[in-house]
Amino acid sequence: MADVLPLVEARLRTALGEPDARAAVTFLGADRIEVLRFQEGDVVRYATLGMSAHPMTDPTAVVADPVRGPRAELVLSVRPGGADTGKVLRPLAVLAASPQVEGLVVAPGASLDVGDPLWPGAPFTSVLVAEPGGLVEDLELDEPLDPVRFLPLLPMTPNEAAWKRVHGAQALQERWLNHGTDLRDPSRTSVPLE
Repeated sequence: MADVLPLVEARLRTALGEPDARAAVTFLGADRIEVLRFQEGDVVRYATLGMSAHPMTDPTAVVADPVRGPRAELVLSVRPGGADTGKVLRPLAVLAASPQVEGLVVAPGASLDVGDPLWPGAPFTSVLVAEPGGLVEDLELDEPLDPVRFLPLLPMTPNEAAWKRVHGAQALQERWLNHGTDLRDPSRTSVPLE
């Protein structure tokens, strides 16, 4: 079976260009997760590399399938300069390792919380996982492997995360859209929730 990660990195480079920085984090009991940084005009994108090495497994499954199951990587886009977003590398690696460490299946509509600010002074401790396909196309793999999906992450304030738990991901995204929220602003305030 071919190693998935070189194919994933090639797809990221095709979609986002050459990374200008990369960092690696290893957690006890999990494979190494890398985070690549891509500069594109007035946007910085951080993409994980390593989460898709193994399929995500339903935590209720009796036996983990080593071949079949959803595969994904995470992509976060922010505007540079307003905050020290470079410190988001470790929190992103934590989120990317969560399927291996905690048995999570990360899918669109899910909330992921790191418990601390995503970067120093950030008003966000969690992210909403958005639908893939817009920025980086899915990477089809040979059968029987599932494709790798590149899931955008949308930072949420604690109030937005609580509101999303009650009203759902779709309602929160509509509220952001209706208020013209700049989801790439690293220091934005919470969208009005009344």
